Amino acid sequence: MTNRIPTAPQPWPETEAFWNAANEHKLLLQRCPDTGKAFFYPRTYSPFTGASPCEWFQATGRGEIYSFSILPRAQPPYCIAYVTLEEGPRILTNIVTPDYESLKIGQPVQVIFVESTDGQNVPMFEPC
Repeated sequence: MTNRIPTAPQPWPETEAFWNAANEHKLLLQRCPDTGKAFFYPRTYSPFTGASPCEWFQATGRGEIYSFSILPRAQPPYCIAYVTLEEGPRILTNIVTPDYESLKIGQPVQVIFVESTDGQNVPMFEPC
C-alpha cells in the first residue's frame, strides 16, 4: 500500500476552504443557512433551498461505510467507498486498510489525511 497518492484534485474557488483545511488535517463541510442541514460537495448555494452564503464547519471525521468496491488488480490494490458522515452527507472516498477482506457495510470509519505527490492532503478513511 502506498502512503502517497499521485495527484490531488485542483482546488477551485468553491472548494478552496475545503482543501486548505485538509492541509491542516481538518475535514470541513458546509451547512444550509435556511435548514441547517450539512452537505457535501462544496458549492456556493445550498442544494436544499438555493440559499447563500453557506456556513463552513469542522466535521467530526467519523462515519460508516455505506458501500464499497475493492479493486484488487490495481497496483497497489485499493478500495473506493461511499461513507455516510455523522453529520449526514455521503462522501465518495478511499478506504485505507491493510485488510480489505474485513471491510463491511455499516463499519465505523475515521478520516485520515494522505499527502499527494504535489503536497496536498486528501481526506480518506480507515476502519476504527
